[in-house]
Amino acid sequence: MFLQRSAIAAARRAAVSPVVKRSFATSFVRPRMRNNGDVDCYTDIKTEDDLIGLGAATGSVPTDVDQATGLERLEILGKMQGIDIFDMKPLDASRKGTLDNPIIIKSAGDEQYAGCTGYPADSHVTIWLTTSRERPIERCPECGSVYKMEYVGPQEDPHAHDHGHGHGHDHHAAYEEPKTFADFVKPEYR
Repeated sequence: MFLQRSAIAAARRAAVSPVVKRSFATSFVRPRMRNNGDVDCYTDIKTEDDLIGLGAATGSVPTDVDQATGLERLEILGKMQGIDIFDMKPLDASRKGTLDNPIIIKSAGDEQYAGCTGYPADSHVTIWLTTSRERPIERCPECGSVYKMEYVGPQEDPHAHDHGHGHGHDHHAAYEEPKTFADFVKPEYR
C-alpha cells in the first residue's frame, strides 16, 4: 500500500514530455478592414462603421480605444480631444430656479430626470423630477426651484407611432394630466 502511494506521487512529480513537440497556433481574418486605417480622433467619424474599432494588434493587450464600440467609442474619442459628448456637467446649483429664469436641463430624449437637492445645495434630500417634451417645466415640491427641459435631439422622431403615415392620431385614448392645486391657483405654474 505504501509503495503504491509513493509510486503515484513520484509519477505526479516527474517531468512529462509533451506528446506534440510544437504548439498549435490559430489565426483569423478580420471581417472588415478600412482602407485608411483606424479612426484616431472625434472629427474623423463620418459613419456608424467608424464607431467600430479594428481591435488590438495580434499579441498585444487592447486598450479602451481599441476595443470600445458604438457610443462608448464616440465618448472616448471625444474625451481624448477634450470634448464632453454627453454633457455630463452637473446642473447649476448656484441659484434657485424661477419661472422667469429656470435651471435648464438639456435632453436628447423625450423625457429627462433631474434630481433636486435644494438651494443652497443639499438643503433637502434628493427629489427626482421628470421633465418631458410635452411638459418641459417642473417645480420641486420641497424648495420650489424650477427646472426646464431644453430639447436638443432630432426634431423628427423615427420611432413615431404613426409610422410616417401622417394620420396624426393613434387609436388610444388621450392621457389627461391629473389636476393639482396649481391648476386652480395659477395655471402657469404647471
